[in-house]
Amino acid sequence: MKYLHTMVRVRDLDASLRFYRDALGLEVVKQREYPQGRFTLVYLAAPGDHDAQVELTYNWDTEDYGGARNFGHLAYLVDDIYAACQRLQEHGVTINRPPRDGHMAFVRSPDLISIELLQKGEPLAPAEPWASMPNVGSW
Repeated sequence: MKYLHTMVRVRDLDASLRFYRDALGLEVVKQREYPQGRFTLVYLAAPGDHDAQVELTYNWDTEDYGGARNFGHLAYLVDDIYAACQRLQEHGVTINRPPRDGHMAFVRSPDLISIELLQKGEPLAPAEPWASMPNVGSW
């Protein structure tokens, strides 16, 4: 397993970049806009250490994040997403967003922190029971 990034939702992208980039000194590693989803992603990391990143998610439409809704998820790269999800299920963990695409899944910690699992390399071929498993709750 490899730690990828921590995602936080931000209300004001410019103010957040002034804080994370300018004041804190992180470097922008990547920035992408998704007009169809109406959001922007900005990945930042400490200079010389791009292995641990912070993902700022800026939703273009106004949203009340309420009690810590601004914190998004932790993300981990796994060698076999199906095996990782099977292991989690065996430990009683609900798979909130199954890896139907062989690429991505979401679960929640006991404290309801979302954890994103991403398949290392190319997505695996769709396989049961994952391919037909519905989403459960939210992540």
